[in-house]
Amino acid sequence: MAVFKPGSSTEPTSEIELTLSCRNLLDCDVFSKSDPMCVVFMKTPETTKWVEICRTECINNSLNPNFVTKVHVLYRFEVQQLIKFEVYDVDSNLHDLKFQDFLGSCETTLGHIVSSVTLNLALKGVKTNNKGQVIVKAEELPACHDEVTLQFNGKDLERSDWVAKFFTWIAKAYPFLELFKVGEDGQYQLVYRTEVVNWTNNPSWKPITLPVRSLCGTDFDRDIKVVCYHFKYNGNHSLIGEFHVTMNQLKKGPGPENDHKCVKPKSSKICGSIRLNHFDLKKTFTFLDYIMNGTQINCTVAIDFTASNGDPKDHNSLHYLSNRPNQYEQALLAVGDIIQDYDSDKVFPALGFGARIPPHGEVSHEFFLNLQASDPYCAGIEGVINAYHHCIRSVQLFGPTNFSPVINHVAKFAQAYQDGTQYFILLIITDGVITDMFHTKQAIIKASTLPLSIIIVGVGNADFQSMEELDGDTVKLEVNGVCAARDIVQFVPFKNFQQIENPMNAKSYLAREVLAEIPAQLVGYMKSRNIIPENLH
Repeated sequence: MAVFKPGSSTEPTSEIELTLSCRNLLDCDVFSKSDPMCVVFMKTPETTKWVEICRTECINNSLNPNFVTKVHVLYRFEVQQLIKFEVYDVDSNLHDLKFQDFLGSCETTLGHIVSSVTLNLALKGVKTNNKGQVIVKAEELPACHDEVTLQFNGKDLERSDWVAKFFTWIAKAYPFLELFKVGEDGQYQLVYRTEVVNWTNNPSWKPITLPVRSLCGTDFDRDIKVVCYHFKYNGNHSLIGEFHVTMNQLKKGPGPENDHKCVKPKSSKICGSIRLNHFDLKKTFTFLDYIMNGTQINCTVAIDFTASNGDPKDHNSLHYLSNRPNQYEQALLAVGDIIQDYDSDKVFPALGFGARIPPHGEVSHEFFLNLQASDPYCAGIEGVINAYHHCIRSVQLFGPTNFSPVINHVAKFAQAYQDGTQYFILLIITDGVITDMFHTKQAIIKASTLPLSIIIVGVGNADFQSMEELDGDTVKLEVNGVCAARDIVQFVPFKNFQQIENPMNAKSYLAREVLAEIPAQLVGYMKSRNIIPENLH
């Protein structure tokens, strides 16, 4: 709840968690069922376009999916917040939705959702006929940021399908768990789904880490249902059994109190047991906890000076300088104005790449924007803009477009500050396709263990499909079997904001989209190193 301040005003807001499921979806696949995913968009009176806020996971072979991914939104009582749900059959790992099969969409308002116990919305706009529904349940989240880690083992779990009935000697299970919380309406809502453990009746699942407020709110006596299934590739998973527990019971840790019989509800048959093997309740910290207790944010800007931008003297060039800011300047102003608020000295190192630089015209993929090696820093975003103007008139645009040198440059500084006192942001503004993709991926994966986030803003009208590969929202970045430790890249195409007529709104939306993932990425790094804010030990 907001702090009470006499003589002031504040807008009534609440953090809302939406649980999504679908029923009777259109089947677009020939030899199996659709693999649905739901994408959520919002629009408020301040915006002129739909803004994507969340994507659920993809559920294979299901026309009636229950999604684990929750949608967290700030509900504003005095504002009409339009919300849209689009459902897709996922056919590609690519981020762009045009590569997926559209199954339909529906629109409503957040006010309508929160005033309904359960809201059923009919999907429209399907290829052949209108079919399917999106089911939305909303719950207000308490201001609790604790996390719980649970780890379960199964023992003597029994399948009950025809294979188990006739071939008991080979009837090993492929078990997985689903955790449900009970809502205020008495209905159960899916909270978490574990991985499938192959071919065993005695599985050990990986640890589960969840926000306490998503599992039970702040009521430690609230019912939690744990259901065990035998996985089937056709999506018709068979029930093994279930049990009920509370957070207070789980708090007692491993032992007889948390050795639970896995029971089939209708027959009361015991089909094995599930034991709690590990329990840990931990206080977590927010982005503001770290910022308000000493963590400094350092932003480095890297600008693309490759020849594909066009001759700066040509008014069609992306680097053309006039009384109206070009796309590079607009991106710098939009993002920099916000980032500099968190930087205590307001001094920015700024880099360029892909140009021939003075005095001898050698090609460089990592040079200082002000061309002053002895003092490469720029005073505020205004200083970065001034250095950019000077640089445009001093270098020759060339190529190719290599990202790895500037990423490795900033990673060296991040490497030196891994104690939580400093966090680094690299803002890359570019017009084209990366030519050192392999080395860029390697650099990002190596940097994913460091206090570093990388923002890529794509300017111009190039095909940025390869850039989506670097943004690990959908598929984790991987090279030669080595995966990124965490997602540290956010890619945003500038052209998405060019249609907004009001320049102030365009700047605001660009900054919001570009910086949206930074708080979670900073907190994710701190959690990975078990770093507690300086004054909250």
